[in-house]
Amino acid sequence: MRATKIVTSFIKDNDKLLILKRSDKVKSMKGLWAGISGIIENNEEPLERAKIEIFEETGITNEKITLIKSIGEMRINSPQYKNHEWEIFPFLFKATKPTIKLNWENSEFRWINIEELQNYETVPSLQKVLLNLL
Repeated sequence: MRATKIVTSFIKDNDKLLILKRSDKVKSMKGLWAGISGIIENNEEPLERAKIEIFEETGITNEKITLIKSIGEMRINSPQYKNHEWEIFPFLFKATKPTIKLNWENSEFRWINIEELQNYETVPSLQKVLLNLL
């Protein structure tokens, strides 16, 4: 089975959680709600990739975020590709009233209460990944 290593980060501002809607321009999971995600390149450290993705996708700089929690990798089967799984490295950060500037990878963002996540059509197992961080 083939595996792709990715980071998935969540940002909390008080009781609200930031979620992003993947644009029609990305290769996979178009139109689904997600955390801030990206593929880990070469032997990159997952935490460093997470911070890069946060800046690229939201414009939030390292000085504006604080790591709350990370957990070991989670393996999720990919419904989109045969014989493929995602090796996810999850992170939870906090930020106070950050300004969000989306890049082309996402078309919308929302600040939601954690319980509201179930009302959104998300990438596979997003709620499971998040619950492991809380």
